Parts: sequence; structure tokens; C-alpha cells
Amino acid sequence: MASLTRFERARVIGARALQLALGAPPLVKPNKEATPYTIAKQEFESKVLPMSVLRIYPDGAVERVEVN
Repeated sequence: MASLTRFERARVIGARALQLALGAPPLVKPNKEATPYTIAKQEFESKVLPMSVLRIYPDGAVERVEVN
């Protein structure tokens, strides 16, 4: 199983933080002073995000890496 690169990790957390900022319900229970970024990071570390990353290689091959 492939792991995410630091760039893919940042992209997933950033995309989820944007969703939370626009009103998406959190998948974990946030504390009182939580920001969308901290909630997204907590969701990522808890492995509850139903997301995947598609890697497209120069030869046309596609690899799907699940975030959770």
C-alpha cells in the first residue's frame, strides 16, 4: 500500500479545511477553539476522511491511493 507524499497530505488537509470553512459537518468532535484547519488535521490523523488521491504517471498509468 502506497503512502501519501507530504504534498498530497497538505493538499488533502487543505481541501478538507476549505470544505469545513464552507459549512461541511465535521467527522470528528472538535474542541471549543478548533479552526477548520485543526479539525481537518484531526480528521486526517484519525483516518476518517472518505477521500482518495489519483496519481497519474507520465506513461498514462493511474494509481488510486486511499487517504484512510
